[in-house]
Amino acid sequence: MKINSICCIGAGYVGGPTMAVIAQKCPDIKVTVVDLNENRIAAWNDTNLENLPVYEPGLDQVVAEARGRNLFFSTEVDKAIDEAQMIFISVNTPTKNYGAGKGMAADLKYIELCARQIARVAKSDKIVVEKSTLPVRTAEAIKTILDNTGNGVQFQILSNPEFLAEGTAVQDLHNPDRVLIGGHESQAGKEAIQALVDVYAQWVPKDRILTTNVWSSELSKLTANAFLAQRVSSINAISELCEKTGADVSEVAKAIGMDARIGSKFLKSSVGFGGSCFQKDILNLVYIAKSYGLHEVADYWEQVVIMNDHQKSRFSKNIVKTLYNTVSGKKIALLGWAFKKDTNDTRESAAISVATDLIAEQAQVVVYDPKVSEEQIISDLNYLEKEDLQHIKVIANPYEGCKDAHAIAVLTEWDEFKTYDWQKIYDSMLKPAFVFDGRNILDKQQMKSIGFTYVAVGSSS
Repeated sequence: MKINSICCIGAGYVGGPTMAVIAQKCPDIKVTVVDLNENRIAAWNDTNLENLPVYEPGLDQVVAEARGRNLFFSTEVDKAIDEAQMIFISVNTPTKNYGAGKGMAADLKYIELCARQIARVAKSDKIVVEKSTLPVRTAEAIKTILDNTGNGVQFQILSNPEFLAEGTAVQDLHNPDRVLIGGHESQAGKEAIQALVDVYAQWVPKDRILTTNVWSSELSKLTANAFLAQRVSSINAISELCEKTGADVSEVAKAIGMDARIGSKFLKSSVGFGGSCFQKDILNLVYIAKSYGLHEVADYWEQVVIMNDHQKSRFSKNIVKTLYNTVSGKKIALLGWAFKKDTNDTRESAAISVATDLIAEQAQVVVYDPKVSEEQIISDLNYLEKEDLQHIKVIANPYEGCKDAHAIAVLTEWDEFKTYDWQKIYDSMLKPAFVFDGRNILDKQQMKSIGFTYVAVGSSS
């Protein structure tokens, strides 16, 4: 089966970039990305490519090449479903905040709504592709809904998890380590798998396209994120020990990373990991393990999240302790709000946790991020009381934000932070001037020679 029409439900951080690259690489396939959020779709269609709702280096060029040719963004969900041969589901699957599994299980209500909408609209056979991160055996639930509430058409369900790293998503899509496609082992299932293989094979070498059963594919996504997060929490646990013993976590990470059995990736100590996937997927894995009575397995993986929360909390506490056990009324400048550089995604960002802790201590928090809007920053703190929000200010100029500050906390590893005139910043601050480097990106010796009291994660000095 040759695919010539694709629909993707969900125009967020996964759906938008993924479909843009598929459209770019497969000009013979019509790709329509749909979303009920009219503002988001309008932003994807904005003639000014700087206004795209997702910031990723290189994404604007990809969209410019394909949009209007074979890439379309629309709010007409039913029409796109009806016309497509293959439908990607790329909607949010947040952690449940209610009922059974609260705080751990994935909330699948948006997935089910998509399945029911596809079943209601579809008048011809469809291949439905899970792109959202989902618990194992979700495909079975989707298949049941489609088969029992549809119009008698045939559906094949595939799992095609994304392994993108935000900030390098376009590069990851252009040159992926692997593309994973899981499907049923029936003849119809194999044909559906091959149809999706043929799409990716237009630019991905076939030896990087892996096919499995659908359950292995679903579990592989959760496992990959759990392993990556585990490495971050592991080096962060060592960073606290380094601070007590006089070791330097950067030196330790370099030493162990040169071991070919370990490798160097994801061994950079920091204020803690964030993003939409790591914590959510680990908690989902914990919930699945508990549901099967595998409590030792659940406890093992839950500790990764506990360690990450501890890392963020102790960073905040260290600021308060170093500033003579009080930050009340003191101006603290936060450089960075996105959970990592080269993205405007703030989900589970360490900056949110640090800001919340400092506001609770009545600090005057000033925030600068080159890509995150003031509206988004305030939205991330909407759980605070109105009077608490008076303690935070978002500014567009980092030098203004640092002026008269008691301390600066670097919370995102934006490259531009390394290029600032730190002498100018030091001269404008109250003395003693403190810098808390939560990403270990600044030059320690330079900062100290200027006069800063410089505190880096994983360093006793």
